[in-house]
Amino acid sequence: MKERIFGEIEGVQEGDEFRNRRELYENKIHNHLRAGISGSEREGADSIVISGGYKEDEDYGDIIIYTGQGGRDENTQNQVIDQELKRGNLALVRNFQYDLPVRVTRANRVGTGYVYSGLYLVLKYWSQKGISGYRIWRYKLQKIPSNITYYKKDSPNRKEVVVNKIIRDSSLARKIKEIYNFKCQICGTILKLKEEDIYYAEAAHIKPLGEPHNGPDMIENMLCLCPNHHVLFDNGAISINSDFSLNGIEGKKIINTKHKISTDTINYHRENIANNS
Repeated sequence: MKERIFGEIEGVQEGDEFRNRRELYENKIHNHLRAGISGSEREGADSIVISGGYKEDEDYGDIIIYTGQGGRDENTQNQVIDQELKRGNLALVRNFQYDLPVRVTRANRVGTGYVYSGLYLVLKYWSQKGISGYRIWRYKLQKIPSNITYYKKDSPNRKEVVVNKIIRDSSLARKIKEIYNFKCQICGTILKLKEEDIYYAEAAHIKPLGEPHNGPDMIENMLCLCPNHHVLFDNGAISINSDFSLNGIEGKKIINTKHKISTDTINYHRENIANNS
């Protein structure tokens, strides 16, 4: 089985064209010759192909409303049963959970072949009754700006070949959430979504990555937060003292012994973001 890479494939550029699904497979862009979703229920989806197979798909360029897989008759391609939250459909939910990027390839509208379209994030997902009257799963995807590169840090065959770009390691976002079992380090809330065993939290950088802060993309510079406290922390309404007590809210931050937090980044956030907000 091919190694699953969440992020760009070395040597492949946005806009590159491929004659068929075999070329996508051989170039490690999409690891299935037929299925529209490449991924696993546990790890997430590394790639999707948009080929017009589902009537509900909506493609607005930087925003895509993508329809999940399954439930169609192989001969007529009509939806004949409900889609289930398993296989590729569950894999895309894992992307939402863990902030994993997914490669998007589109069928070429001006002829045969496919065009690689870059990386997208899964912003939300839901189920609804489709045009056929059967349940389908849908995903809202947003394009990641081309100046942000995602790569799998522990991939043995990947090289850091990024020039003056912000590198975001998606494996760290997953790790910080798993350390805290999706529990917010500020309020202790665990957000359980409707589906079984699906939880949600956000990975927040203490010292922001982008200009002008240029914080490091390492787990010592990250927190596991609920969406509300992520927004408050990013905007300086909440800050952390060196003893891990909180400013702007009562309590003390939850810390796991497996997670060593950089006091330098905490002090930077308090002095440069909270005090200037």
